[in-house]
Amino acid sequence: MQRIEPCKIFGTITAPTSKSMMQRAIAIASLAQGKSILHGDTASDDSKAALKVIYDLGSEVHKEGNTICINGAYKPRTNELNCGESGLGIRMFTPIAALHSLPLTLHGHGSLKTRPISMIEPPLRDLGVQIQSNNGLIPIQVCGPLVGGTTHVDGSISSQVLTGLLIASPCAQQDTYLHTKDLKSKPYIDMTIQIMADFGVSVTHSNYEQFFVKAHQTYIPQEYTVEGDWSGASFFVVAAALGGQVTIHNVRSNSKQADIAIIEAVTRAGAHVQIDDHKITVNKHTLKAFEFDATECPDLFPPLVALAAHCTGISKITGVSRLTHKESNRAVVLQTEFAKLGTRIENIDDTMFIYGGTLQGGRMHAHNDHRIAMAGACAAIRSQHAVEIENPECVAKSYPHFFEDFKNVCG
Repeated sequence: MQRIEPCKIFGTITAPTSKSMMQRAIAIASLAQGKSILHGDTASDDSKAALKVIYDLGSEVHKEGNTICINGAYKPRTNELNCGESGLGIRMFTPIAALHSLPLTLHGHGSLKTRPISMIEPPLRDLGVQIQSNNGLIPIQVCGPLVGGTTHVDGSISSQVLTGLLIASPCAQQDTYLHTKDLKSKPYIDMTIQIMADFGVSVTHSNYEQFFVKAHQTYIPQEYTVEGDWSGASFFVVAAALGGQVTIHNVRSNSKQADIAIIEAVTRAGAHVQIDDHKITVNKHTLKAFEFDATECPDLFPPLVALAAHCTGISKITGVSRLTHKESNRAVVLQTEFAKLGTRIENIDDTMFIYGGTLQGGRMHAHNDHRIAMAGACAAIRSQHAVEIENPECVAKSYPHFFEDFKNVCG
């Protein structure tokens, strides 16, 4: 149980490394023949799972502090790959595992057991891979090699399948053409293409509808600093908007990360934001209800709900359809758990309506969802009474020291 009292906010934090970018960098470094050095690891559960997968696929992995050394290799040590509870991990490493001609099985635990994987089966079959899931869920078995060719990718649920196919395709036997349908979260594809380019591989696309990856490209080992996480930082952006002032270091103003959009959202709500190259300062100001489209950045729903709960009026956030297949069904969980704290939420079609005002406080459950737990901490800042969060340890998935950082700025 984590108890957060209403408080004023003031101080400085350093954003954790982006787990999304770290997982991508880990996967790509494992495909580079030679030694890559990744700086900035903050030991999130998802990053740990990615390191275990590439070790099991044959890479050598050594950690010292927040630095990871990876000697890329592809000679599987086992035919069982455990992706932990990472949705990106299972969807990214399935095409990578399919580069090998031996049957490999990918599985995981927790909420990953209910997250859909069926959308990866048709494209991998088209590209020459034998693949079988558990009725669209894990475990999933693949047997390559990945030949390449032309296929269509359904991006309506997640862009993560496309990320995995893009990362694996340079190692295919033939050029790969990926035609996408209803692609969501395009900024995450920009992240993927950026990191691939940083390791020496190019991807071209036409308006995010057709992607071309030339075969036999070679990833070049790098010494690489993984940038800070706008997803984790977003909770402190909201905390400052609610309770005072925070300066957040280790975030890039030119980041490709989708959740940099938090700046636009809190500005609409009335907060004052000062942006520098590698830091951002957010100041509290009079808050008002806001409207925001989070379709391309659905991970911003939890912090924005905490913000909207304290804004005068009814806030509207679009993109509810993106919340079903997360660590929890966030549309339902946010509605249920914030009701316990005194905030009314309605989900109508693809829009969430948050009736802001005075939040009472109380006890909520995180549902093993790291972002729900962090949203609960933000909600407490201006509530009438404390917020008690059950299952707070789930923040380790992305931000292990979140509550330590929160206490340091909560006066």
